[in-house]
Amino acid sequence: MVSRTEEEELAVIKEWWARNGQPLLTGSVLALVIVFGWQGWQKYQTNQAEGASQLYQQLLETALNPSGEPDAAKVAELANRLKNDFAGSHYAQYGRLFVAKVAVEAGEPADAVAELEAIIAEPADDNLAELARQRLARVLASQDKTAEGLALLEADVDQAYLASREELKGDLLVLLGRNDEAHAAYMKAKAALSEDAAVGGLQMKLDDLAKGDA
Repeated sequence: MVSRTEEEELAVIKEWWARNGQPLLTGSVLALVIVFGWQGWQKYQTNQAEGASQLYQQLLETALNPSGEPDAAKVAELANRLKNDFAGSHYAQYGRLFVAKVAVEAGEPADAVAELEAIIAEPADDNLAELARQRLARVLASQDKTAEGLALLEADVDQAYLASREELKGDLLVLLGRNDEAHAAYMKAKAALSEDAAVGGLQMKLDDLAKGDA
């Protein structure tokens, strides 16, 4: 026979379980769901990355055809698959860069502009944003829209991209006949580089400007 004290203890245990048992079970189940859900998400992410990587590799092989004449339609098809299946990813945006490259080579700069503007609008990272911005500036310059291209380069820029940004600004300023400003831009680019790196094409541009002023 259960004593009064034991009955009271049993009642306390039952009351405690009624209050906390279900939450404990729920918490345990939730923990399991979180663990297995996270593992499933990681597996999904891995599969996504592998799929995007394989598709991007196909795009590279098509765009960088050894013959020098990439299949523009195939490049567009693969890039569209990247954009549709892996929207917003680095792979999708690098795919856009290749579509822009092929479009320029095919004499379709308007198509290149559309691809590059899409990257700039929602870049996957700062590197892609700056790469697309500089390429777009060059494409616009090739369309006799040099002033528009130059305006793109007025945005803030990270120190890591300062040299290439300023050199490009110099190139566009030369096209506009603004040689003094071009010289200043080239000097900024040179200052942002190591001494060894500054020797070469950039120095030749400075020398050409100096000859033109002589």
